[in-house]
Amino acid sequence: MIKLENIHKSYRSGAQQLKVLTGIDLEINKGEMVAIMGSSGSGKSTLLNIIGMLDGYDEGNYYLDDMLIKDLNEKQAARFRGKYIGFVFQSFNLVNFKNALENVALPLYYQNVARKERNQRAMEYLGKVGLEPWATHLPGELSGGQKQRVAVARALINNPKVILADEPTGALDSHTSQEVIDLLKEINKQGITVIVVTHENDIAAQTDRIIQLKDGQIIN
Repeated sequence: MIKLENIHKSYRSGAQQLKVLTGIDLEINKGEMVAIMGSSGSGKSTLLNIIGMLDGYDEGNYYLDDMLIKDLNEKQAARFRGKYIGFVFQSFNLVNFKNALENVALPLYYQNVARKERNQRAMEYLGKVGLEPWATHLPGELSGGQKQRVAVARALINNPKVILADEPTGALDSHTSQEVIDLLKEINKQGITVIVVTHENDIAAQTDRIIQLKDGQIIN
């Protein structure tokens, strides 16, 4: 499903070149649920951004569903993301002035889906995460766990093949964190590949495999 070969990534900081990833080789199979762990600055988020086509890479090859993903322009990257990838972030990334239903429907709006259809599908996915009664509530009226459920529903609405979750429980208490990881596990059981960046050992332990990063390299 996902194959990275000798991936290198650097950023320029003033006159210096800062190496973030140095020779990443990684394969993630369809339907796997994996955790990516590592200390701050180890390259976790950069790796996730490359997989999610939010960022490019300097050297190597990245294959998604047997297709080489390289040197995409923003329009091409957006098209691939819309077809393959759903994102869940620590900070939820909800639009504060839109209610839960509108937030979930947002990806369909950008695909020019008619309002009636996108609202029907958004309500269906809110139901899947147990939030149908909260459809008309604004993010400010929702708990942290409810916001993350809205974000998960939004990530699922395009029927992605891969869910990328960047610290999805980082802003939640332990009980709510477990509810969110249980939801991601249920999604994974449906055959969707789930990749979770986390610093929490108990969350990582519930995945199929843990990928440990240190100084831009996989050490385990």
